Amino acid sequence: MCVKSKVLPSSIEGLGLFADEFIPKGTVVWRFTLGFDEKFTAEQVVAFPELIRDHLTRYAYLSKKTNLYILAVDNGKYANHSKTPNTNSSYSDDEEEVVTRAIVDIQKGEELTDDYDLFEENSSAML
Repeated sequence: MCVKSKVLPSSIEGLGLFADEFIPKGTVVWRFTLGFDEKFTAEQVVAFPELIRDHLTRYAYLSKKTNLYILAVDNGKYANHSKTPNTNSSYSDDEEEVVTRAIVDIQKGEELTDDYDLFEENSSAML
């Protein structure tokens, strides 16, 4: 995470990611950090025990850029999906994976949401 956040119960689903500080529009909220966040091939995921596969199915995303399963090790994995999000995750040539930015000012205590369809391969492709 590039901003202060906390995980709390969400009215959207289960747990959610909430701002723990004011986040101005345009601020980088999350970016993949090599050596901290994890990448897995489909073969690796299939080889894991069922409980680990279940965890990855819930918290990892299948990257449109690399076709690898990406697991945010920090609170980023708790951002819930919304068709009217307050953040946007997008790919660029100079970044390892998506970079998530606030697309509006986000108040402290507000849930951070993202449109999964913009960066995740079809979720039915998850193993």
